Order: sequence, then structure tokens, then C-alpha cells
Amino acid sequence: MARILGITLPDEKRIDYAITLIYGIGWNNGKKILEQVNIKAETRVKNLTEEEIKKLTQIIDKNYKTEGDLREIINENIKRLKEIGCYRGIRHIKGLPVYGQRTKSNARTKRGKRKTVGALKKEVWAKLDQNKTGAEAAPEKTK
Repeated sequence: MARILGITLPDEKRIDYAITLIYGIGWNNGKKILEQVNIKAETRVKNLTEEEIKKLTQIIDKNYKTEGDLREIINENIKRLKEIGCYRGIRHIKGLPVYGQRTKSNARTKRGKRKTVGALKKEVWAKLDQNKTGAEAAPEKTK
């Protein structure tokens, strides 16, 4: 198994895919890096030599911000937006989408699971009351 910048790359994968597993390197940057090192995209990770792995590590380390450094920079930028109180910072604080997406019908990932607000039908209230009384009575029976 090859390790580049603390990330273990899977042996059976092609190098063009495996290099994208490093945070901060996507498909386009991966292709550029492989061209600089003169490695074919079809090569499997297990077929790389130590020399090629060293070249990959040097180029990535020298030219790209990856992993912890990149995460730090992103977190600092978000913190700065929150401190100055701009629109994007406020959206980050509230846990809402930042880039103008609609929230009436979507944004479930950011906003969380749906919560029913407003009036409930009689049957639903009856079931809720029944569940509450059943839950309270259940522990007494087990004793």
C-alpha cells in the first residue's frame, strides 16, 4: 500500500482515481500532477515504484494545499465570515445554506429532519397520547 501525505491509497485502484482520495486534489489537479511526474493514468497503485511515489509526494507537497492545511484555511475563512457578521457568516451560524439555495422545499441536509409544525388531526393526537401513556406504564410492569 502506498502512503502519500498520510493517506493510504488502495492497491487495486488506478492512480488517477486514487490520487483524488487526497483532500484538496480533484480530477483536474490529479491529471496535471500525473503529467508532471510522467505516470500513465491507467497504472495501478501497486505497480508504482518508490521513486514515483516520492516524486508524487514532492509535487503535491510543494504546489498544493491539501488535507489538514486546507481544512484549517477553510475553517479560518468561515470563522472570519462569522466574526464580521456578513450574510454568509450569518447563514453559517444559523446552519442554513450559504450560496442562495432555496429552503422552502429543499435543504434537508443542512436543516435536518422534518419537524411537524402546526395543527395535528385528532387521530394523530390520540396516537401520541396513547404512546405516552403506554411508555409510562411499561416501565412499571417490568419491575
